[in-house]
Amino acid sequence: MQLGVIGLGRMGANIVRRLLRNNHECVVFNRSPNKVKQLASEGAIGAYTLDDLVQKLDKPRAIWLMVPAGDPTEDIVMELAQKLEAGDILIDGGNSYYIDDIRRANALESKGIHYVDIGTSGGVWGLERGYCMMIGGPETAVQHLDPILKTLAPGVGTIDRTPSREKVSGTAEQGYLHCGSSGAGHFVKMVHNGIEYGIMAAYAEGLNILHHANVGKQQRAASAESTPLRNPEHYQYDFNLPDVAEVWRRGSVIASWLLDLTAIALLQDPHLSTFAGRISDSGEGRWTITAAIDEGAPAPVLSAAVYQRFSSRDEDEFATKLLSAMRYQFGGHIEEHAEISS
Repeated sequence: MQLGVIGLGRMGANIVRRLLRNNHECVVFNRSPNKVKQLASEGAIGAYTLDDLVQKLDKPRAIWLMVPAGDPTEDIVMELAQKLEAGDILIDGGNSYYIDDIRRANALESKGIHYVDIGTSGGVWGLERGYCMMIGGPETAVQHLDPILKTLAPGVGTIDRTPSREKVSGTAEQGYLHCGSSGAGHFVKMVHNGIEYGIMAAYAEGLNILHHANVGKQQRAASAESTPLRNPEHYQYDFNLPDVAEVWRRGSVIASWLLDLTAIALLQDPHLSTFAGRISDSGEGRWTITAAIDEGAPAPVLSAAVYQRFSSRDEDEFATKLLSAMRYQFGGHIEEHAEISS
C-alpha cells in the first residue's frame, strides 16, 4: 500500500523504514531536506514540498503526520486541508489533544476528507518491536488503512496469549485497536501516557528509597530543626541498584518493559551522573488529569506523578521558600542552608 509520511524524526523515520521493509511504498516529506534524502536513499520516494507530496500520491491519498502536537500539527493540517480532496485520509500519528482531533475531524469532514487520529506507542524501539496503535476515526477509513496498521503493529509475538482470547475477534491482540470515533485514539493514548507517568514515578521512588538505605552510615549533626534518625543501625545497606532492577525483571510481579529500560539505564550509569533530573512533561499527563477532573474520576497517583515533574524543574521553589518563611514567623525556625560544593 502507498502512504505519504510527513515528519521524519526518530519515530517518523522508523515508521517509514518498517513499512519499506514490508514492501509498502512511502512518499516522504520533512522541513529538513536532508532527512528526505536519507530515506530516499533507503527506498522511499522523496518530496520536497507539500504540493510535491500530494501530487506523487495516488487517489484516494493517505497521509500520516508525525510532527509535534500543537501549532506544528495545526499548521500542516490546515495547509493540507486546502490541497487534499474528498475521499483522502489524513492521519495524525503524534500526540495531539483529543479535543483538537474532534474539531479538526469536523472541519475536514465538510470537505469529504477523512481524519484519523492514532496514538502511537513504541518510541525508538518500534522499528524492530512494532508500534502499539490506538485509533480513532471513521470505520471505513480505518479499514482502508488496515494493511499499513497490520505492518506497523507488533503482532502477537512472544507475549503469552490472554486466556480465552482466541474466542475474541478483533485486532487488539495484534497490537492495534480502533477505539471509537474521532479523538478516541488520542484519548486512550493520553491516558496511556498518564499511566506511564505513574509507573515511572513508582519505580523512581522505590529505587530512591533503596538508594538511601545506607543513611545510617552517614554522620548527621544533631539539630532541633530536623527529626533525628532513630535507629541508624537499621539503615546500613549498600544495595546494588542495577542488580536489584535486574532481579525484579526475572519473574517479579512488577516486571515490565519500563523496568527493562530502567535496568539498562542503571547498568550503563549506576549513579545517573549524566542526567540533571529535570523532567519534561509533553502535555498528555496534564490532559489526563483535566479529563479525570471533568469526569469526576479520582486519579491521585497520576496527579502526583505530574506534579512531581513540575517539582523537578524547581517550579515549587517559591512555595518551599514560603514554607520556610512561615515556619520562621510562627516559631523562629531557621532552616539549614544546603552546602554548596566548590
